[in-house]
Amino acid sequence: MNKSDLSNSLSRKENLTEKRASDIINLVFNGFTETLKSKERIEIRGFGSFSVRAYNVYTGRNPKTGGSTEVKPKRLPFFKVGNELKDRVNGA
Repeated sequence: MNKSDLSNSLSRKENLTEKRASDIINLVFNGFTETLKSKERIEIRGFGSFSVRAYNVYTGRNPKTGGSTEVKPKRLPFFKVGNELKDRVNGA
């Protein structure tokens, strides 16, 4: 499911216009983004949690040339699935 599918599903289930459903989804995603940018954690009970992990400088390999390259420090979002979601996916 992509963002457009999610918007279509929300508009059908809640009897909203496509624009309104898209605005709601963008509002939620923008809220997630701003929270993660400010180094805070997001926890949705029964679903999972989002956090940001920091990575230091390291030496990587350029797959095209095979040579070594220095990878700059970075922060990446990380998702950890909740137990209830695991159970639902596994049919328990």
